[in-house]
Amino acid sequence: MSTITLKGTKVNTLSSLPEVGSKAPSFNLVNGELSSVSLDDYKGSKVILNIFPSVDTGTCAASVRKFNQEASTLENTKVLCISRDLPFAQARFCGAEGLNNVISLSDFRDQKFGKDYGVEFVDGPLEGLLSRAVVVVDENQNLLYTEQVSETTEEPNYKAALEALKD
Repeated sequence: MSTITLKGTKVNTLSSLPEVGSKAPSFNLVNGELSSVSLDDYKGSKVILNIFPSVDTGTCAASVRKFNQEASTLENTKVLCISRDLPFAQARFCGAEGLNNVISLSDFRDQKFGKDYGVEFVDGPLEGLLSRAVVVVDENQNLLYTEQVSETTEEPNYKAALEALKD
């Protein structure tokens, strides 16, 4: 269990992020066409997992915009924006914002991603949603970098995540 804060109040996630150097847990998420997508679909590419509670909050939206901007300059890298929002809401947001360098995926169907990555809130007002975290995976699905953002209303450390891609 990780203890983080939401507007200064302590909240907990199911567990901790997987360790850097280990294999990234596999997942099955849902894309905008309501099809299942797995980590294996991105094998051979570096992957940034931008994980957050809901695209309908200011900080989450800012992280999607920032990673969309950065993704346009990254070689052989996919940015996956992951929440439990329905794919329809994710598509609406990205369409309205003109975001086409990120891939929105939802954990609404089987809700295993949040459990396997340890980012599911287990208490507090966001219970059942995903906490704000960033995970960077190399071409062979090894974890290069993880960040569990300690205050949910703050943005992740973009620079550190992007630097991990260069190692």
